[in-house]
Amino acid sequence: MLNSFVDDFKNAWNRPNNAVMQLIFINVIVFLAMAVVTVITNLSGFGEFGNTFLVELFYIPGAFSEFITRPWTIITYAFAHNLRDIFHILFNMLFLYWFGRLITEYLGSDRVISIYINGAIFGAILYLLAYNFVPFYIERTPILGMIGASAAVNAIMVGAATLLPNYTFHLLLLGPVRIKYIAAFFVVVSFIGSVGDNAGGNVAHLGGAFMGWLYVSQLQKGTDLGRWVYAIISFFRGLFKPKPKIKVTYKKQSAKSTGSKRSSTTSTSSGNASQEEIDRILDKISEKGYSSLSKEEKQKLFDASKK
Repeated sequence: MLNSFVDDFKNAWNRPNNAVMQLIFINVIVFLAMAVVTVITNLSGFGEFGNTFLVELFYIPGAFSEFITRPWTIITYAFAHNLRDIFHILFNMLFLYWFGRLITEYLGSDRVISIYINGAIFGAILYLLAYNFVPFYIERTPILGMIGASAAVNAIMVGAATLLPNYTFHLLLLGPVRIKYIAAFFVVVSFIGSVGDNAGGNVAHLGGAFMGWLYVSQLQKGTDLGRWVYAIISFFRGLFKPKPKIKVTYKKQSAKSTGSKRSSTTSTSSGNASQEEIDRILDKISEKGYSSLSKEEKQKLFDASKK
């Protein structure tokens, strides 16, 4: 079972256009790591240290004065979940999978990551603004702070509903339901809950939902709010992408054989794609989806797969 999980994890990073599964794996691994740390530190008598470590590493605090000492939590909170509520991570990952694959199919894999990150950040900003400037929330500033991927997932859900409002999901007991109604339902629930027990979390949900709508609506107008995320993704891909070894050989050839080889090379280059072209096509699929390829690019990729 463990070997199967490791294989699935490796494949998630080797397959192109697979951002949804990568995000799910990160969330699951962080959840399991937090569980291991909690259990070990509590059994060894260092439970307070372990809990403090996890809080400072992942939870985004409500007070701005505390947040500036832990600025990384504006991102890390969106990749961790409450260990006491298994349904928190379960439903978040299910919604991420269902709606994220729609974004992947129509906008490309990198935009799933971009909407997720932008939704998490905007949700955190709205959360911080509420707990530092709105009296209702200031009086209820949470002791630990906020944790969970819900704001980011809400951005994915509303983004998909903005892009494909009439796309239909077949829900158990309810039958076919358009995703715009599913998204609207959860936005209304978050709005009502913004003055409830999980007020801060629901405020962040609304922030993520707004970013999902804004991102896709601006993208449809030609403005991509995720360029800075793509730049970061490209930077890290460049660090881990192996550089091909260049081998140079020299040999003497007659004029006749040189002409013959030149003709052969021309024929090969026109009929088959080089590795550099294939890499470029795969990068394009990762960024914009398979549907963005031209007929010629699809043919080159098909020919390369038969080698």
